[in-house]
Amino acid sequence: MTSIRDNLAEIQEKIHTAAANCGRNPADITLVGVSKKHGTEKMHQAIDAGLTDLGENYIQEAVDKIDAIGRQAARWHFIGHLQSNKARFAVQYFDLIHTVDKLKLAKEIDKQAKKIEKRQKILLQVNIAEEETKSGAGAHEVIDLAGEVMKFEHLELHGLMCMPPYFDDPEHARPYFRHLAKIREQMLDAGVDKNAMTHLSMGMSHDFSVAIQEGATLVRVGTAIFGTRS
Repeated sequence: MTSIRDNLAEIQEKIHTAAANCGRNPADITLVGVSKKHGTEKMHQAIDAGLTDLGENYIQEAVDKIDAIGRQAARWHFIGHLQSNKARFAVQYFDLIHTVDKLKLAKEIDKQAKKIEKRQKILLQVNIAEEETKSGAGAHEVIDLAGEVMKFEHLELHGLMCMPPYFDDPEHARPYFRHLAKIREQMLDAGVDKNAMTHLSMGMSHDFSVAIQEGATLVRVGTAIFGTRS
């Protein structure tokens, strides 16, 4: 059985290889370890092995674990579906929220961030395959949503996020990653500030190499680091 340290080393090597193969700087790609349903012991092991960024999907689970591990122990990413009534916890605990998909949610995050004098970093989630079972703004809606979000004083837009359908062959996910990158380019052409489009959060354990080739700057990897969830 490989250790979390070994797993991280292997993933970082794959990130370097994928970046090098397409002429990108590996330093421009951040590995976010997805620790949902894993205990704090494994999370401590990953941090000790050099993992700097951790992603959680469920607010209550995340709050308990971040309280136990320490707010300063890592950069914390919220990557799950966020309900407006949980926005205050997301603002209090997370450095970057990946899953803003509606103006109502953005407004609530801004409201909660104002209360604690914080500028909350966010990404806009795009429902890249228009799946009924997944959250996200439509590709045709996201430019307008970005324009509205950037009016809020306590939000900082930093890019886009997507979750394509799962495929056994990661090559089948490539068109979806390419589409998100194209949306980003369209937004830049439409006048969205380039600083607001810094990141593309896309790619998971089985397809992050393909995502990197298509421009990912944040890859969300869980199973390949921590093993199968209990």
